[in-house]
Amino acid sequence: MHPDPPLRPPAHRVDPRAVRWWQLRALVALLVLTAPQLMVLLVSGAPAALFWFPAGTVLVVGAYALVVPGLRYRIHRWEVTDEAVYTLSGWLVREWRIAPISRVQTVDTQHGPLQQLLRLATVTVTTASARGAVTIAGLDAGAAAELARSLTATTQATPGDAT
Repeated sequence: MHPDPPLRPPAHRVDPRAVRWWQLRALVALLVLTAPQLMVLLVSGAPAALFWFPAGTVLVVGAYALVVPGLRYRIHRWEVTDEAVYTLSGWLVREWRIAPISRVQTVDTQHGPLQQLLRLATVTVTTASARGAVTIAGLDAGAAAELARSLTATTQATPGDAT
């Protein structure tokens, strides 16, 4: 029988480049939100007063892009031990997840276009849990590959039913 995992914050931060990744994602969202607003206003010949709507969108999403990624970086943490995978994430609602190694079913890495640009990756650890997978986003791509490799080796060496 394994001892209970220690209840403490995970030890590792995500890569500092994750801040830039989260900012770029916010800017992409800004383009997706404001482009249609501007197109409708320009095509419809709307009065100039209605241009405050896209301006408001720029202000809100811009403020988000400046503030939230730094908060996320300070909060997001992860750690893998011989007993469990620990994650702490969220900026408004914080989520602390602990997944016992014996319950791990698969380990995947993901590299979206912006992550590839910044040489970052996300590691997804699928477990036998109704809460779903545990994700560690914003890792250095090389570190993510090594984490997936070592976590897979640890999982294979750990007895358990993973169901």
